Amino acid sequence: MPTVDLKAQIMGLVKLQGLDSEIYALKNEKEAKPLEIKSIEESFEAKKQNLASLEKESLDLQKQRKEKELELAANAEAVKKLQGQLYSLKTNKEFQTMLQQIADTKADGSLIEEKILISFEDSDKVKAKIDQENIKLKTEEKVFLDEKKKVELRIKEIDERLNQLQVQRKQITPEVDPKMLAEYDRILSSRGGLAIVTVLDNSCGGCHMLVPPQVINLIKMYEHIVTCEVCNRIFYIAE
Repeated sequence: MPTVDLKAQIMGLVKLQGLDSEIYALKNEKEAKPLEIKSIEESFEAKKQNLASLEKESLDLQKQRKEKELELAANAEAVKKLQGQLYSLKTNKEFQTMLQQIADTKADGSLIEEKILISFEDSDKVKAKIDQENIKLKTEEKVFLDEKKKVELRIKEIDERLNQLQVQRKQITPEVDPKMLAEYDRILSSRGGLAIVTVLDNSCGGCHMLVPPQVINLIKMYEHIVTCEVCNRIFYIAE
């Protein structure tokens, strides 16, 4: 192949590389977006879970309070029953014993009442936390939806740009020799989207290994394709 033709082919690959570098970067960005959305959703779900825990705590307190109220009602019934037995007793000792039993039962009732009052206080505190969390969650939900929308819009932008780049790529590929294009595509796929690189400061623009002066001279001659001995990327010299 004539020198000028090979140089023209190489420059065609350089144009392709400009497009493909952006294509690979956009594809990598797009692939990461589902994980980004998942992370945003998980973060919001964790915040919702905090509210759910508070609501469960509130329900548990209500349940415990109802149990205590039933216990208090049973206690009051027991006191009433004991008081009803007072007048059937025959001895003063039995009467005094019954009075003590009634007093102890009433004391138990007082403890139950105290626990019920504490339960009301605890419920009020939890309710206040729930109200605060609901207000906070509304703000968090807006942030969550805004962030998710931004990511979805970015995905749309990426798709639109990728379509544009693919159209541009199809306009260039017919200008490149099929065998060279196939070799370029093979390296592109195996080397993370970078197939053709320039030599900078006597180093490979891909793997940064030293490029001997005689190799640089061969690249400049454009008599045949020169590749890096380490990463196998195609070399060219930027003018």
